[in-house]
Amino acid sequence: MSGRVDFWARRKAGVEAEEQAAQAALEQQAVQEQQAALDEKSDAEILADLNLPDPDLLTAGDDFSAFMAKAVPDRIRRRALRVLWRSNPVLANVDSLVDYGEDFTDSAMVVENMQTAYQVGKGMLKHIEEMARQAEERENPPEVIEEEPEEDAVLADTAIEDVEEPVAYVETQQAETDETVIAPSPRRMKFTIEESAA
Repeated sequence: MSGRVDFWARRKAGVEAEEQAAQAALEQQAVQEQQAALDEKSDAEILADLNLPDPDLLTAGDDFSAFMAKAVPDRIRRRALRVLWRSNPVLANVDSLVDYGEDFTDSAMVVENMQTAYQVGKGMLKHIEEMARQAEERENPPEVIEEEPEEDAVLADTAIEDVEEPVAYVETQQAETDETVIAPSPRRMKFTIEESAA
């Protein structure tokens, strides 16, 4: 008996779904016909027919909800939303948290011959290789080759000075690399919101 109930319950649900789909199609067709009729009219005529004010003349505090009705064409709704966004400082002033707020697709803004160390799938490969090379140099420092002393004392003094300077430079370079190898402490993001009295 439960098989019969399931059959009739499915049949009844199917009929209701067909009726709802037919009703939604009729509503969609009516909306399309209305939009087609409104597309032939100018914006001033549409605003007069719908008893709406000019969206360009609205100010902060006016009611913009009338422009969100289905009967209002998209072009007029967009005009009203632009005015709303310009009139309300909360909507007009985009905060600094928008990461992708700028248009990076503009080819006029692209710098010619721009190079980056980032490689897709490898990240900052050159930077990592340089850090590995510096770590290897610290573990295996280069050996200093000593020159044979010459007979002339003046030439010997200048040769010693020449040898001492690169050694000092290598030591300072190693000290600088030691400082750069230290991993930075994790930073915490801090946000400040400036509130102004209206």
